[in-house]
Amino acid sequence: MSSESPTAESPTAESPTAESPTAESPTAGFPAESPAAAEAAEPDASEGGPPEEEPRRHDPLWARLLIVFGALLMLVSGGLFVGYKLLVARASSSVTQSDLLGDAGNQAAHHVNINGPVNILLIGIDTRPGQNPSDLSRADSIIIAHVPASHQEAYLVSIPRDTLVSIPANPQTGWAGGNEKINAAFAFGSQNGGGIAGGVHLLGETIKAPYGIGFDAAAVVDFAGFQQVVSVLGGVDMCVDEKTTSIHIGFTADGKEAVPFRQDADLNLHAVPGVTPKVYEPGCRHLAPWEALDYTRQRDLLANGDADYGRQRHQQQFIRAVFKQILSAGVLSNPAKLSRVLDTVGKAMTVDTGGIGIGDWIYAMRDIGGSDLLSIKTNNGQFNTTLVPGIGACEKLTDTSLQLLQSVRDDSVATFVSAHPDWLAS
Repeated sequence: MSSESPTAESPTAESPTAESPTAESPTAGFPAESPAAAEAAEPDASEGGPPEEEPRRHDPLWARLLIVFGALLMLVSGGLFVGYKLLVARASSSVTQSDLLGDAGNQAAHHVNINGPVNILLIGIDTRPGQNPSDLSRADSIIIAHVPASHQEAYLVSIPRDTLVSIPANPQTGWAGGNEKINAAFAFGSQNGGGIAGGVHLLGETIKAPYGIGFDAAAVVDFAGFQQVVSVLGGVDMCVDEKTTSIHIGFTADGKEAVPFRQDADLNLHAVPGVTPKVYEPGCRHLAPWEALDYTRQRDLLANGDADYGRQRHQQQFIRAVFKQILSAGVLSNPAKLSRVLDTVGKAMTVDTGGIGIGDWIYAMRDIGGSDLLSIKTNNGQFNTTLVPGIGACEKLTDTSLQLLQSVRDDSVATFVSAHPDWLAS
């Protein structure tokens, strides 16, 4: 069983030598996620239903970040407690609430309460503008947010989207059951009229069956909403830790934005003549919304050659930077801006609160701040890949990762982290 990805990216692109323009991008909005750039750099393998074989593609930036924002109104309330009434009012009015978990939720057979340890299922999806409603959408990112009984911190545990699992049958949507990548559970549950609720329910059952983890709440978040959150904040302050060359954004000699690389069927990069890629040099600075999103998407042309692991580190740094920005005096002391942030975060989500009011969630989680969100690296951030006929390259959870999930079930994550401190993401 290999610990290396079979398609680890070592691009054969001609290395760009020109530095990016120092001027601000003439483009307002988010060129990092423009349809042209996204389609040129990362072809969508999920449209038209889950394929049997698909290129290795790891959790995209937007999904990882969105799911954290999906937990914001539930988990990061301490700094916002000064505006409790505003927070509750905005959250309650902005967030779409729905019964997503059904009988897969812990509250289904119990009296509704928020005492003791809490598990929240956070799912990131990418519904493209104008997407055909019949096209299946896999879950691009799956995270378990575990809050210990003390309600003093929250652990974010990712389940790799390519993890091989047995997905239970779902007669309502025509899924017969069988082995697949875990991200397909959302697709098979939402097909044929199942909708978002059907997708969340089947994914929850898929996790509960082998790992014994039930959920008290769930949140589904979408990419477009996260873009707006960063826009409302006006960007973030970040420290770039390695020279990073963008494969998504570049500029022509006359300053027009263009995609600097094309990607062939083997995922190799080829420089586009006449286009100078945007380059992020090491150092601390304020990044405009489009710069922050673009920087934290990159994995191919990182100076240290750390690929996905570099991108994950940059994403974690970005998450902390955004939380710091939200909890800053400039936002908390500005009712209008705080209102816009909360409103925007709320509109990006569909939430199942498990029958508990959002105000009660916020109060119960009031002691958890941005620094109390701890990310744990499943498989310690290392590939554990196996090839499965008819499915393709899949990830298998190691014995230690299974111990991690058991600690989530038993509310002993702190003990696991003490024994495996290197599994915490820095």
